[in-house]
Amino acid sequence: MKARLLNVRFIIKMLGAISLIETCFMLLATIGAYLAKGEDFYPLLISTLIMFVVGGIAYAVGFKAKEYDVGRREGMLIVTFTWITFSLLGMLPFYLSGHIPNITDAFFETMSGFTTTGSTILKDIESLPKGLLLWRSLTQWQGGIGIVVFTVALMPLLGCSASQLFDAETPAITQERFRPRVTQVAKRLWGIYILLTIIVIGLLYAGPMNLYDAINHALTTVSTGGYSTKNSSVAYWNSAYVEYVIMFFMVVGATNMSLLYFCFNGKLSKLFKNEEFRWFISCVFIVTLIVTAWLLYNNLAEGVENAFRKSAFQVITLISSCGFIADDFIPWGSFFWIIALMIMFVGGCAGSTCGGLKMGRFVILFKNLRNEFKKQTHPQAVLPVRMNGLVVSNNIVHRILAFAFVYMILIMVSSLVLTANGLGFEEALGAAVSAISNTGPALGKLGPIGNFAEVPALSKWFLSFLMLVGRLEIFTVLTILIPGFWKQ
Repeated sequence: MKARLLNVRFIIKMLGAISLIETCFMLLATIGAYLAKGEDFYPLLISTLIMFVVGGIAYAVGFKAKEYDVGRREGMLIVTFTWITFSLLGMLPFYLSGHIPNITDAFFETMSGFTTTGSTILKDIESLPKGLLLWRSLTQWQGGIGIVVFTVALMPLLGCSASQLFDAETPAITQERFRPRVTQVAKRLWGIYILLTIIVIGLLYAGPMNLYDAINHALTTVSTGGYSTKNSSVAYWNSAYVEYVIMFFMVVGATNMSLLYFCFNGKLSKLFKNEEFRWFISCVFIVTLIVTAWLLYNNLAEGVENAFRKSAFQVITLISSCGFIADDFIPWGSFFWIIALMIMFVGGCAGSTCGGLKMGRFVILFKNLRNEFKKQTHPQAVLPVRMNGLVVSNNIVHRILAFAFVYMILIMVSSLVLTANGLGFEEALGAAVSAISNTGPALGKLGPIGNFAEVPALSKWFLSFLMLVGRLEIFTVLTILIPGFWKQ
């Protein structure tokens, strides 16, 4: 059989098409800067034009690409290079405005946005003009549901195939496609995403936030991104109402989007029958109770309600990989730090906007481990792993075992690399877990009230790479680094 060549022109065409679509989002931030009469209007306008020109040229170069000759390799490359391209073009407003004059810092901030990580190099967030802050929030909003999923929804207009892109962008454990066509799935996911955003804007605006802050925080809540317009994040408002609203929608953001679709269609029972979701909610509840008891025992909170709210917010923001700040958890001690690393590692549900290992994979790993213990006393027993009452194939179990192994190896190797570049043990381990799980805050000086400004430049580029690897669920990015991937 003759080997198939990589369809480079199709890749260029798709990157161009996605870049053209992206100019609409940057234009929104440009309009915001114009209405606010900010100094960032021209940097945003120039950046929008540059992105439009680059996208137009790329689309023209690949215009006559053969769309039927597309496979998984093309899908993986398009998804990976979309995030890299958007981070390179998306950093232009920060760099051209002079608010982030360093290319390394500008790229780190933008990659952190598009991957919904939420780590920042900004020491004074409130000094940024409103247009740049809106663009910063929009990067997370797009990255949450996936830029490529949005493009997939518009595939019929572009005349392109969608399946390879959708599979590369949403490599969930199992994909329950509630519509036969991938483009229909993508459109409905975006419809739910937009509706949730509008609901959060309304609820936050009904509280102490003004409309501008409500919009920004809604964008970064449903995307579980965590960027804020304030230096002290959500703690700025010191409002139980704001914290409970954001907590609820961080949980929503950490839920499988397919289940949310069924909920919006009146099939609420599907949500509570889903085993992964039940494990996720149980984990949040149990860990919250443990942390609440810890805070009360050590007099780190005033009153039961305050301790519960602080604990719940911190647990939810970390397990959902959102990274908002309602309180500095570094003084809570190493007991909570270990809990924080564990829940950051696990993350939310598969098919959600979260990072991390994903609760579904964790459940399957736990059940497989339980079966191995049972086989010690019953070696002839056939004990399949079941999820939602269905048998999980051995291929999927083996793939999840491989994923978890690579995930842990990456954390260990990354911690070693970061310590070799000057970071302390706490900072290196916390930053590695935070970047790969797309959470944001780390430990030590890189904790909730800290920032990544003083991290060495090489480490910032390395962490940017880890954010990308984590956002695309490891295998997508690492596979293209294998020499065999590029062979005919």
